[in-house]
Amino acid sequence: MADLDEVLAASRGLLGVVARSLTSALEHVTVPQFRLIVLVTTLGPTRAGDLAERLAVGPSTLTRNVDRLVSGGWVERRPGSTNRREVLIAATEQGRALVDEVSERRSRELAQVLERVPEPDRPAVIAGMRALRRAMDEPLPEEVSAFGG
Repeated sequence: MADLDEVLAASRGLLGVVARSLTSALEHVTVPQFRLIVLVTTLGPTRAGDLAERLAVGPSTLTRNVDRLVSGGWVERRPGSTNRREVLIAATEQGRALVDEVSERRSRELAQVLERVPEPDRPAVIAGMRALRRAMDEPLPEEVSAFGG
């Protein structure tokens, strides 16, 4: 399975890029908490139940993580605009800045990696990454829409 070996090796390299880009963020939040901040940064204010579903966690786990993130100033709870009993979770300016910092660091490193790919091979690399992203049902930020929040 030489093809699978290539994918596994590339995934290890990508994991290294992800880990390096997260280093400073993990001084403040856990990986699951960072994922939550990324989601509400990308989606905008989102219902707590929808976040729990999207993150595949129970309501109590989500509540504990949100409590910690609110205490740290990374997210805030807001009442829904049409239903005041509905609770929306939104990224704060501090939370958005953390996501931006990690994203910028990751983008810079990936751009350097892509520069090392011979120019004639770059379209194939991009096409391959697009196919993998789609196969993993990973939307682009502009394809993500809020859950009615």
